[in-house]
Amino acid sequence: MATDYDAPRKTDDDTESIQALQERVPDKMSGVVDVEDADNPGSFELAGQDLADVDLDVVVLPPQADEFTCMSCFLVKHRSQLDHEGKLGPICHECAA
Repeated sequence: MATDYDAPRKTDDDTESIQALQERVPDKMSGVVDVEDADNPGSFELAGQDLADVDLDVVVLPPQADEFTCMSCFLVKHRSQLDHEGKLGPICHECAA
């Protein structure tokens, strides 16, 4: 059976009055302030344990022969990302754009 998707659709919800719909929607201008706002960085706490006393062992490698340090963003990148050599040193494609 073919369906005409351009035809207006009628459902049971369409028969409700405007007043009934307004009663279901909360008033956004009520003036109620949420004290526990998630956007408040002062109340941000990490879940889990305090990691202040944990030592991390990290192996840092020097730049390899096929890498360079961009003098604009100071990231170590592969030679294939080299755009040009500036006055101060090499510049990557992202910083040159």
